[in-house]
Amino acid sequence: MKTSYMVAYTLLVLLLAQEHVKVSAVTCSPAQLSSCVSAITSSTPPSKLCCSKIKEQKPCLCQYLKNPNLQKFINTPNARKVASTCGTPFPKC
Repeated sequence: MKTSYMVAYTLLVLLLAQEHVKVSAVTCSPAQLSSCVSAITSSTPPSKLCCSKIKEQKPCLCQYLKNPNLQKFINTPNARKVASTCGTPFPKC
């Protein structure tokens, strides 16, 4: 009887762990980087909000780089500088 409780408990833990992964997944949205526009287009230092958004959107950066409409903004020396300043290495896609 105790073995069946242990199996049920283990399954419950595994299911909850999978749900946590789904909840914490990043939704890729280039609009989330709007707080970085001034830092990317000028020599203005990135804000704390910009840096947090870059870190949050890091898994999406390669996807953005493959988009021709976004690539011209993201694949620039200033964007690389902003990422570096924020402590987020520029992705190698």
